[in-house]
Order: sequence, then C-alpha cells, then structure tokens
Amino acid sequence: MIVCHCQNITSQDIDAAINWMRAADGTALITPGKVYRALGKSADCGGCMPLFLSTMRKNDNMEVPMTLRGLRAGITQETQNERRQESN
Repeated sequence: MIVCHCQNITSQDIDAAINWMRAADGTALITPGKVYRALGKSADCGGCMPLFLSTMRKNDNMEVPMTLRGLRAGITQETQNERRQESN
C-alpha cells in the first residue's frame, strides 16, 4: 500500500527500513525521520504522517528495547529534587 504519495513510499518500504535498522542496532530508537533517511527520502507535505506512524506502529520491531525502558522515570526522579535546598 502506498503510504506517502509525495515520496512514493509504501508500507513494505517502511517495514523493510525498520527491520534493517533494528537488525543493525538493537538499541536504536526508530523515528519517522530515521525511516525517511534510511529510504533516502525526506518528508514533503506531511499529509501522510498519520498513516506513516500507524504503519510504523504495526511493525513488531518498533518495541522500545528493554535497555531503554524506564529511562524517563529515572530522569524525572533525579531532577525532582534538583533545585530543592536542604534545611538544617
């Protein structure tokens, strides 16, 4: 199925790019921009983005790697007390 008419990108192209990126680096965060770059293309009008993202989400290799899960919670906990001064 054609997902992006401007750049002639199909759902098969998106899946192949995601699978290739995941095989190359198991810890990479895969974004639409990275998929476009892997295909040697760039976003044009953006009208395809909802379908593009939906197609990406359907790929089994889109899961966040276990080593990267929970990092946001860790950052939040560290910065929560960053500016708080201790009282005596």
